[in-house]
Amino acid sequence: MSTLDVTATGAAADAVAAHVPTLVADRVASRLFAQDHTLWGEAAEEESAKRLSWTGLARSSRHLVGEIAALKGELEETGYDRVVLCGMGGSSLAPEVICATAGVPIVVLDSSDPDVVRAALTDLDRTVVVVSSKSGSTVETDSQRRAFEAAFTEAGIDPTTRLVVVTDPGSPLDGDARSRGFRVVNADPDVGGRYSALTAFGLVPSGLAGADIEALLDDAEAVTDILAADDDANPALRLGAAMGGTAPLRDKLVLVDDGTENVGFGAWAEQLIAESTGKDGTGILPVVAIGTEPAHLYDDATVVRLVASDDDTDVEADSATAATAASLVTVAGPLGAQMLLWEAATAVAGRLLGINPFDQPDVESAKAAARELLDAGIGAGDAPAFTDGAVEVRALGGDWLGDASTVDAAVDALLARLDGSHGYVAVMAYLDREADADLEHVARDLFDRTGRPATFGWGPRFLHSTGQYHKGGPATGVYVQVTTAPAQDLDVPGRDFTLGQFIASQAAGDATVLADHGRPVLRLHLTDHDSGLAQVTAALGRTHG
Repeated sequence: MSTLDVTATGAAADAVAAHVPTLVADRVASRLFAQDHTLWGEAAEEESAKRLSWTGLARSSRHLVGEIAALKGELEETGYDRVVLCGMGGSSLAPEVICATAGVPIVVLDSSDPDVVRAALTDLDRTVVVVSSKSGSTVETDSQRRAFEAAFTEAGIDPTTRLVVVTDPGSPLDGDARSRGFRVVNADPDVGGRYSALTAFGLVPSGLAGADIEALLDDAEAVTDILAADDDANPALRLGAAMGGTAPLRDKLVLVDDGTENVGFGAWAEQLIAESTGKDGTGILPVVAIGTEPAHLYDDATVVRLVASDDDTDVEADSATAATAASLVTVAGPLGAQMLLWEAATAVAGRLLGINPFDQPDVESAKAAARELLDAGIGAGDAPAFTDGAVEVRALGGDWLGDASTVDAAVDALLARLDGSHGYVAVMAYLDREADADLEHVARDLFDRTGRPATFGWGPRFLHSTGQYHKGGPATGVYVQVTTAPAQDLDVPGRDFTLGQFIASQAAGDATVLADHGRPVLRLHLTDHDSGLAQVTAALGRTHG
């Protein structure tokens, strides 16, 4: 199998045949890698003009290899063997998959849950913290940074010896960190967060953790010219056409880990695709499947099998999957190559969809709503419609709850709003994604129950990912939000709010914006974590009405 392999059957193959010749004739690939900002229409030009440097990162990021190696050697003199990454969205998802694929440990702190943050404030004598924020003003990351600075200081450790800042040049964080003596690595400012895997945001924490970032760049560089070629065999054009060119549009993209060596790749691709395409009432919803069974297939979906680079299985010979999926794509390749492939393919899909793949307007609206609620001191929001056991129930986005008085009945009322042909269910859990990991399996339970795609997002990290699609994509979703009170709140040094207040406002703000967009939201708040979580898991997992 070649370095990159993209094979399509069914409706995906039809989309490739219909669109790739035109994409080739329009020189979309070569223009993309020449950073032609006119590819997505006049309305997108201002944003795209400053967001295309990712196409050349396999070469332009080379200087970071030596810089990170030197930084690693310098920091190792402090005796560290634990790397904590404070970052959200594009600043955290790429390092997580890079390190998991390389088999090196890293603690990814992308939560504002006070219990989660407190749990990370351990083993400080052997810890180096990377603080990553493109804008330099991300509230979650700023709060985490403040907590670590205070913890280091209290432990008698100079924070400037243990914190490394990654940010855009000239950001508020850049100036503040440099003036206070922290190590700073600047990223390319002409790359958006979700396209930043091969910038300092992806490479610094991964390299410090021990991943081979030079090999990652080598793999990407090996396919750069292939992806820039105006050729019918171009994998990015083929994948982009399969994603955004089916007719009618199959707007669900089911990502199935079928033996790929790229561990956790689906979560990284999920953010890239959802945040890039979910806007203007259209988009592609990535569904990260649990398991490899063909039961994850839907009439309005394209299924992508992510296989190992040395997989020599012919996609058409895989009868168990091909017979069930009317639109199937198989993708293989090493991690660095696949990251560049999917970025290019997503940009191509954006052109076919007629949207700007580089902005995220509804992510910003949720942030503004959270800030407004936090300033107003609203926290968890309005009084519940009712309380059942250890669960407070709230319903937003219309008068759909009816006379429900139990969690089971409330879930039934929400699912009754689900479009049986094109709808999806989104579960959004503002909980501990490690301690409460088993809850993620309700996505599979909801599929079994409804026959429709079910996605699962940990809050607040999904706000920087599928959160854009939820609000900006087609109005076909129904939403379940699960929240809880922290076991112990945590002050944010130098701020007038606690992390508990902040995460409550994030959840309430997100629900409010969804409701303002006409999306039905069922909010389930656990007044007792353990018993409430058991109630919610049972209610969502029921296979009967």
